[in-house]
Parts: sequence; C-alpha cells; structure tokens
Amino acid sequence: MANIKSAIKRIQVNERNRLRNKSHKSAIRTLMKKYFAAVDAYQSNPSPEALEEVQQSMNLAYSKIDKAVKRGVLHSNTGARKKARLAKALKQDNTAAA
Repeated sequence: MANIKSAIKRIQVNERNRLRNKSHKSAIRTLMKKYFAAVDAYQSNPSPEALEEVQQSMNLAYSKIDKAVKRGVLHSNTGARKKARLAKALKQDNTAAA
C-alpha cells in the first residue's frame, strides 16, 4: 500500500477508471453477442424483420464501440477490429444466402 498522499489518490483514480472501463467493455461484449445471435437467426430464417433486427443490433454495437473509443476505453485499432468482425459476420451470411 502506498504511503504518499498523491500515490493513494492515483490508486483510487485508477480503480474508479478500471471499473468504468470494465462496464463499457462488458456492454460491448453483450451487444456483440446479441448481434451474432441476430445474424444466426437471420441466417436460419431470412426475413425482412430479421434483417431489420440485425441492422438495429449492429447500429447499437457500432455506437457503443465508437463511444468507448472516443472515451479512451478502447484503442482505435481495437474498435476498428471489433466493428470489422461485426461487418464480416453479416457479409459472410449474405454470401452464404446468395
């Protein structure tokens, strides 16, 4: 444990930021899982309603990822990689359907 006052404050700030970052990352993982589930549902039963749900969940995930990058929770390359993974899942589904 730190003895210096500024070091103690830094520990507290780091812990607060760690918890905030953890909640953002958890929300991103949850939205990504929901998106992949929606893509699987669309792949098994293609319909306009299912495609609308896929687009909606993609928009939510993209928004959350972009906000995390803007706030410094994720590195910009990490955010781009996650968004590319989402787009790739839908693109593979579209090529499989065609």
